[in-house]
Amino acid sequence: MISVSLVMPVYNERENLAPLLREVEATLAGMEYEVIAVDDGSTDGSLRELQRLRASHRFLRVLELSPHAGQSAAFSAGIERARGEIVVTMDADGQNDPADVVGLLEVVANNPGLSAVVGYRIVRSDSRWKSLQSRVANAIRNWLTGDRIRDVGCSLKAMRRDSLLRLPKFDGMHRFYPTLIRLAGGHVAEAPVSHRPRMSGKSKYGMWNRAGGALGDVIGVRWLGRRVLRYTIREKAK
Repeated sequence: MISVSLVMPVYNERENLAPLLREVEATLAGMEYEVIAVDDGSTDGSLRELQRLRASHRFLRVLELSPHAGQSAAFSAGIERARGEIVVTMDADGQNDPADVVGLLEVVANNPGLSAVVGYRIVRSDSRWKSLQSRVANAIRNWLTGDRIRDVGCSLKAMRRDSLLRLPKFDGMHRFYPTLIRLAGGHVAEAPVSHRPRMSGKSKYGMWNRAGGALGDVIGVRWLGRRVLRYTIREKAK
């Protein structure tokens, strides 16, 4: 049985934590797993809530980032501390359905040569405007990087930890896990997942928050893709 580390950044999601952890526990019962919740400088008491929940959820580990460092830093911190062979990344707002984790893990387990399987949302529970933003951004990203990823904005991904540890670290890198894994020689597949309305609260990422550094990141990753060393070594027998 593969071991799993579920990593989720937490930024002001106090009301969503308890119900989400209950879902995770019910869905992954019988599996070898841990949940690493990375509090990213929350100001709403999320860290205190995580510490309270840890007493009744033995699978929960809590990391604290200070000050607020962003999603990429939170994901990276969780991945560094993960103990599982497979890392599953997801949001803490309840929009990712824990039931989909099982399907992603099955794809990875049945394909030993696969480095990652990334989710794509078949029905979006967002406004039309937000969905349009995502589709346009996804198309531009794929055009510039040469990828074919259908939904780069979906956080729900299952990836082999050893593949993730080899990746370069930079702010915004979580948007490019599939591309970076592919550039490092890995193989990536996609699988459909569901998308739910938020349990509570509101998104911390508006249009300009998403777009601000994203274009520069895409250009940087495009440059990296063109500079990756590609060669084959053959040792000649005497």
